[in-house]
Formats: sequence, C-alpha cells, structure tokens
Amino acid sequence: MKPTDILSAEHRVIEVVLDALEHLIVDTRRTGVLELESAKSALKFIRTFADRCHHGKEEDLLFTKIYERGMPRGVGPVAVMLDEHELGRRYVRDMLAAVDAFERGDHAAARPFADHAADYVELLRDHIAKEDGVLFPMAEAMLRDEDRAQLVAAFQRFEITDLDAGTRQEMESLAARLAERYGVTPADQRTAPTAGGCCHGAHGSCH
Repeated sequence: MKPTDILSAEHRVIEVVLDALEHLIVDTRRTGVLELESAKSALKFIRTFADRCHHGKEEDLLFTKIYERGMPRGVGPVAVMLDEHELGRRYVRDMLAAVDAFERGDHAAARPFADHAADYVELLRDHIAKEDGVLFPMAEAMLRDEDRAQLVAAFQRFEITDLDAGTRQEMESLAARLAERYGVTPADQRTAPTAGGCCHGAHGSCH
C-alpha cells in the first residue's frame, strides 16, 4: 500500500466524525443544549486521531520526505496544509473552551460550540478534498519506491512509539459508535473522492 493510501483511508474515518459532528451541530442549534457525551467523544477523536495520529504522520513524515524530493518550504501546497492544521487546532481549542463552560453551567456556550464546530467541519472537509485530490497525487509523483517503503514502515513505527497501545483501535471504535448514534455511513463503506480542489490559502495555490 502507498503511504498516501494509508492517509486517505484515515480521511474516511475522520469524515465519519465530521458527519456525526454536523448532526450534533444541528441538534445543538435547535435545542440550545449541548449533548456533552457526543461533544467530548468527537473532540477526543479529533485531538487524538485526526491531529496527533493523522496530522502527525503528515507533518513529521510525509511532508519531511517530499521536502527532500524538492517540495518547497514556506510556500505552496504543504505550507497551505500546515496553516490549515494550525487553524483547525484553534477551532478545537475554542470548542473545548465552550464544552468546559457549558459543563460549568453556562448554557449560552452551546451556541459558540456549534459555531466553532461548523467552522472546523467546513475547514476539514475542504482540507481533506485538497489532500486527496491535489497534494497526495503530487506527493506520489515525487516519491521513489524506496521512499514509499520507508514511509509505510515509519507510519507503523509512529503508531507504536508515539501513541499508546490500542489507541488507534480505540479511536476507530469511537468513530464507529458515533456513526451508529447519528446514523452516518461508517468508514469501511466510504471511498475517496475522485476530484479535489485548489489549495487556495495564505500561501497561494497548489497549481
């Protein structure tokens, strides 16, 4: 399997939680009440799987390798992806603050949670489309066969050394429970989109 296939498959798991989060946003805006268990589960998944595991592999391994093969630093598609990773982390911090405030009795915090969550979902959907449709094909065109083998092995080591034992399985189970709770399509029934968008952002375009 190619390293970008592994990352793209992880996108399908992330999309499960984005779908569930959209349902939670609708419910929260309709009722004015934040369902804390679902919110905490979604945030745990986002921080552990989407950011620490998935973005960690991209930032520490894939991006480093394609820099070696000539991808520019500071401008271009990888720079845009890194900016979006940081923006996503800011939205997550805002969601966490809203959850904490709601749990402490500030029920008005339900609305900010929904707003920040909606921003996050919109960002991640666009981000995933750009990676699947633009950045990953560019990366594959730059990588050599030995790079691919090294990255796949490095991804496996990453999950052993940088994550606690069973963390990936726990996160996949959490996503499956959210899928069941909100009636969204599970990860194993999803396929990658065939077309992506342009990497527009502060650093320019993918093209």
